This record gives sequence, structure tokens and C-alpha cells, in this order.
Amino acid sequence: MNVIEVLRERGFIEQTTHEKELYDYIDSDQATCYIGFDPTASSLHVGSLVPIMSLAHMQNCGHRPIALVGGGTGLVGDPSGKTEMRQLLTPEIVEENAKGIKKQLSNFITFSDDKALLLNNADWLTKIEYIPFLRDIGRHFSVNRMLKAESYKIRLDSDEGLNFIEFNYMLLQAYDFLELFDQHKCRIQMGGSDQWGNIVAGIDLVRRMRQESVFGVTFPLITTSSGAKMGKTASGAVWLDPEKTSPYDYYQFWINTDDRDVSRFLALFTFLPMDEIRNVEEIDGSELNYAKTVLAFEATQLLHGKEEAVKAYKAASSMFGLRVVPSKILPSSVIPRDVSDNISTSIPFSYIEDKLFADGIPAFKLFQMTGMVKSGGEARRLIKQGGAYANDKRIESFDHLFTMEDIMDSELILRAGKKKYHKIKIKK
Repeated sequence: MNVIEVLRERGFIEQTTHEKELYDYIDSDQATCYIGFDPTASSLHVGSLVPIMSLAHMQNCGHRPIALVGGGTGLVGDPSGKTEMRQLLTPEIVEENAKGIKKQLSNFITFSDDKALLLNNADWLTKIEYIPFLRDIGRHFSVNRMLKAESYKIRLDSDEGLNFIEFNYMLLQAYDFLELFDQHKCRIQMGGSDQWGNIVAGIDLVRRMRQESVFGVTFPLITTSSGAKMGKTASGAVWLDPEKTSPYDYYQFWINTDDRDVSRFLALFTFLPMDEIRNVEEIDGSELNYAKTVLAFEATQLLHGKEEAVKAYKAASSMFGLRVVPSKILPSSVIPRDVSDNISTSIPFSYIEDKLFADGIPAFKLFQMTGMVKSGGEARRLIKQGGAYANDKRIESFDHLFTMEDIMDSELILRAGKKKYHKIKIKK
């Protein structure tokens, strides 16, 4: 499938330029695309995941992504989406922030062997000579057209107005596109919907100066179903840096996804197959909670690795109760699904001889034998209330007989309520 079709199917694309020519370019050869990342902080946040994931999809489909750190433009400040001037950063702060961003991007994109490039526009923008730049680049820009750009209109209507240094931003971003086209044959620029004017300006500049066609793709602003901006919580931004947002807190952010957003976020923020994700749209209740667990696990694994994702999953299980995801829910996920894999080895256990299971042991008696309850009556009440489980399957009847057929790998795991476990080990 064409990568543009992949991105469109998963909900990434809001607008494209020259759609037919873009498809032809994608189909004809290995494409090179780029997205700019603003180095205003030492860490990106969840709001940056859509552009990051789009670059990862490009790479997965055999194309070459460029992540462009705005070390030069960061010294100026992008007015897009802002009603006041951004705080200007020093070169030292920009350089330090760029290091953190590269580390985070490397979790999603492979930079080795030129499979992707990480560039910093400070390498060329800080070397520009002002008069030659005005003569060679500035003459291709119409002030009238620039003032119609949404990013400039918002600032012009604000109390602070538009600063001259910011007015140059569109020229600098357009020049980035020209530079990347010249040096790396990059023909696609992608970005948020607020970057449309800047992207179109770059396309026009390459056409005027090189008589070549290049393309633009923009992403929609991702909000939750409640209307909140993606990645913003009551406690602040959800960062990609584990020092700012721990893997466990990151996992919990995804677990708390609104029911209405689960399938959409699975499409955007995981690589799970779309046919499996579409099935999630048909489920609700406890099954939807399983899908949230997969979303949290997969998103955490992408950023922090499988080991940290498993730790977060088990930590959540120990605090809020084990949630073993059935194999029919998003089966391509590598989330642990075996009950025994998810229980800490520190839980209580006892040995029971296999011959005792020959005639079967009633469920209520088994719970009493292991000390899960104090009496047979308490065991009956627990089972009647639906709080008794064996190998994560609810026990429906207090006199259900457990035999060796119920034993998995010489073990049987009992659970009372959400958090109380006991492991039976079979002794021959």
C-alpha cells in the first residue's frame, strides 16, 4: 500500500498538495520527506507523536525520513499558533535541547546507515548573509500573500502584534525546504495544519528557483473527544523524556484514554494492523478496557522499550488488579497474555499432590485449603458474588470440581477479588 494511503487510512492526513503528482512520486522511487521539530524544550511531548509516527511509517514503507531540528529557526521563533512572541533561546540552550530530541526520535526511527537523517537548520541558517539572502530569496515572496497566512493573521490581530524577526520565519522555513531539496533531494515536507502557509511557501520557492515540483502534507490537530488538546493533562504536559514523565505515568496516560478515542488512538499511536483496530470499534465494556491496556502497552513499548512496558503493565496490575488481555483482542500485540507471566513470583504458593485432583476438588474447598478465605461459607459467598477466579477465568459455581484438566504447566493460579492471588503447584 502507498504510504500516503497508509497515513490517510490511519487518520494522519488533513491536506496534501498536488495529490496525483505526490502519489506518482511516492510510487516511482524511494521518497525523502522531512518534518521540523522546534527545540524550545529538552524533550518533545505526546503532542509531537503524530509527526514522529508519520516519519516512522515513511521509513517502514521503504522511504527516507529527515528529522530537522530547528536550531536556526528556534533562534527566531515560529509565530504559528501563537498570540504572543516566543521567548528567544540562546544557541547553547538550542543545542542542548536538540540532543534530547535526537535521543527520543531514535526510539521510533532508525538513523543508522543513512536510513534516516537528523539535521539541524542552524548549520546553514546561521551562515546566511543578509543582503544576498534578501536579493536571492526575499524577492520571491509577496508581502501581500504572506499577510494572508493564518499564522500571521492571528498575530496581527493580537494585542502584541507581529514582530519583524518573526515575520522572517516563513522565509527561513521555505529556505529549509530549498536546502533539503538541493542537498538531499527531499521533495516532501510534512507538518501540522498550522504549518500549511509555511509549507506552501517552500513549495513555491523550490518551483521558482529550481523549476521542480515538491509536495506538502499536513496533519490535523489531534484533540480528545472531550475537546482537550492532545498531551495536556491537569498535571501538565506528558513528556517523552523518562526523566520528565516516567514510563509508568506514560502508561497510565494511555490507560486513561476516553472510550471514544481508543480505536482512533490505536490507529495513530501504534503499528497494529488496521483490520484488528477496526474490530475494536465494535466492542465496549470490559473488552474496551482490554483494548486500552493494549494501547497503553504498545505506546509505552514504542517509546521506552518492551522491558519498561512490561514493568509498567505489571505495576498497574499490582495496584489496580490484573487485566490479562484475551487473544482475540488485538492479537498482533506482544502484550503478555499468559496469566502466569503476569503474576509476581513473590505471591504466596502451596503444593498440592496431584492425586487429590483425581476425583476433583470443589472450588469452595480449594479456596479454603489455600487460605484464600477463612471458611467454606466465605468461599461460597465470594464465588456467588463473582469474585473468585482460577487462571483468570471466573468461577461460576461454588461446587465446580477442579481436576488435573484445569492445571496449566503444573500450576493453578487462584484470585480473590482484584488483588489477592495464590499459586497452587502440583506435586506428584
